[in-house]
Amino acid sequence: MFDDRTDAGERLAAELEARDLDIDVVLGIPRGALPVARPVADALDADLDVVVARKLGAPGNPELALGAVASDGSVWYNDDLIARLDVSEEYLEEVRTEEAENARNKADRYRETAGLPDLEGKRVVVVDDGVATGATATACLRQVQESGAEWVGLAVPVGSPQSVTELEQETDEVIALQTPADFRAVGQYYRNFGQVTDEEAIEYLDQGS
Repeated sequence: MFDDRTDAGERLAAELEARDLDIDVVLGIPRGALPVARPVADALDADLDVVVARKLGAPGNPELALGAVASDGSVWYNDDLIARLDVSEEYLEEVRTEEAENARNKADRYRETAGLPDLEGKRVVVVDDGVATGATATACLRQVQESGAEWVGLAVPVGSPQSVTELEQETDEVIALQTPADFRAVGQYYRNFGQVTDEEAIEYLDQGS
């Protein structure tokens, strides 16, 4: 159990330091990952920036992720769920286009330049506050993998065992402090898991400026 996202970030930072990982850039997934990513970036003496993706909600149930799309259009689909719900190609294209634009707009709020920072030849770790389905993390990791980074890792305080295993196929290494067998939701492993606003998240970025 973590007290809050900052506590989770401090514990995650300690684990990454113990592994002696040489990291150039830490990328938090807005909004909830920024309080986690700030202590990680500080401990590793790495730059902190963001990588943005949006869930592709199912028809009539936007919280159910059919997949996710990153701000550069990188997309991941849950093919089994799409087939089970018999979702049309037209719906998928419509929601993908809409959410890719939403992701780009959100990325623009967080940084002055479009797209990711220059990651060519860099060692990069993507940080989130937890992994449930892994949809958003997958889309973000695919965007970073296309950036020319030398090494790409994912670090989370807690995650679904199945999702963490699947994410190992998308990245060089996954660091998850906890992968409980009875995982149901990220928030159940935090005493305080309140919403993080865009303004609060941006403040964490500015702390390193």
